[in-house]
Amino acid sequence: MKKSQSAKPHRTANETPAADPKTESPPTVDETMPVASPLSVVETAIYVDDLDAAEDFYQRVLGLRVVGKVAHRHVFFQVGESDVLLAFNPVTTLTGDTPHGATGPGHFALGIEMQALHAWRQRLRTLGVAIEAEVEWPAGGKSIYFRDPAGNSVELVTPGVWRLPSGW
Repeated sequence: MKKSQSAKPHRTANETPAADPKTESPPTVDETMPVASPLSVVETAIYVDDLDAAEDFYQRVLGLRVVGKVAHRHVFFQVGESDVLLAFNPVTTLTGDTPHGATGPGHFALGIEMQALHAWRQRLRTLGVAIEAEVEWPAGGKSIYFRDPAGNSVELVTPGVWRLPSGW
């Protein structure tokens, strides 16, 4: 070999050169391949500074059952037969195996039957929960808005608001 030539590594016939991670393209995805849509929102997360106040509010005011709890980190509530409301301490959930978090108040809606709207309005007033707004939606359905102790906007909504096949 002459000095001006560089030596190339020897490869066998079945060996392929190693991919350069700087120039390698990500794997392609067939975006036309049909994939089933998600069936529902199973969990909704809110962030609260006082887990004890959240537990009291969601149990006493809304009648939700606690299904999970870790001191200073979270308290989880069952909503209906298939949904879970997750109340997290935003400081302690920024670390761990699945870190996440948010700051500031959030919003979510809980479905109620139209016949129960008046009873819920009375319950909130009796328990000293200030109603911020009541809305009659153009598509049908009504909503009552109020705040939890952390400032999250909670909405009680009756069927018809979204014109969904489920009734919501």
